[in-house]
Amino acid sequence: MARIAIALLMALFCGAGRAQDASPYAIDIPPWFANTFLDFREDVADAARDGKRLMAYFGQDGCPYCRALMKDNFSQRDIVHKMHEHFVAIALNIHGDRETMWLDGETRTEKALARFLDVQFTPTLLFFDEQGKVVARLNGYYPPGRFTAVLDYVASHAEGHETLGSYLSRTVARDPRAGLRDEPFFLGAPHDLTRRAGSKPLAVLFETAGCRDCEQLHEEAFRRSEVQRELARFDVARFALGAATPLTTPDGRHTTADAWARDLRIAYTPSIVFFDDGGREVFRVDAYVRPFHLASGLDYVASGAYRSEPSFQRFIEARADRMRAEGVTVDLWR
Repeated sequence: MARIAIALLMALFCGAGRAQDASPYAIDIPPWFANTFLDFREDVADAARDGKRLMAYFGQDGCPYCRALMKDNFSQRDIVHKMHEHFVAIALNIHGDRETMWLDGETRTEKALARFLDVQFTPTLLFFDEQGKVVARLNGYYPPGRFTAVLDYVASHAEGHETLGSYLSRTVARDPRAGLRDEPFFLGAPHDLTRRAGSKPLAVLFETAGCRDCEQLHEEAFRRSEVQRELARFDVARFALGAATPLTTPDGRHTTADAWARDLRIAYTPSIVFFDDGGREVFRVDAYVRPFHLASGLDYVASGAYRSEPSFQRFIEARADRMRAEGVTVDLWR
């Protein structure tokens, strides 16, 4: 009887562990998120029938940016009101095994769909129109002010006459007295960014004057020794979003900073776009980022790891594990 009781207890504990591992959500999801069969064609149509648009959230356990989205953004009454009024929200786990059906009719698990959609950051948010077209994609965390502006952009169907980047430039409050901050590692004029075999990889930073997150990038991330070490492996160019600064792109085209930023669909500032020595974009950071993830992104490109490891998430996890094994304290939000 004792052996049977022990076996039953072990089964209960194992079952609890399996249930926890199989949790479909990546973090504490607000109760107003919809539970659906994750058939995107149906979810888009159901939202449209109710006069709303679909928002799909991709997250994962332990992601500090996902936690910020849930705790900081989705705790604000104005944001929650806009979500209720204009959107149907669904949640997916980038490591999850639930079946989904994408707009192409193909069935994929959550993790396979995340790979198919090239989800490199969490949270990643996709906003769909009534026909299933993605009209806005946030590759990472947007703080509440900018997130609210994104909701307004999608809810008002503004994509029909304006890019998200242009909309955010007009509507997000900034300090008009502030200018752009310089750094000693920025390339000077003339801005010939042409890449040649053997060139350093190129990091191109887009900023706007008076942007609080840009200021934080300079005051905090750029002051960190680990970030400085990684930056030394790059040529670094910086442009103001909307500026008429002439430049030659990494692939040899003559244009202006404003036109190039529009070609690259830059919406968030600061954004950093990375190019290899062939002039090809290989990675970008275009959402709010903390120093650990910035240093990791720089290492991901400079080391060439992106060539063999297409998942930035797996690269970060392996990098953090190596650092911990070396006795380094790793704080993803530090």
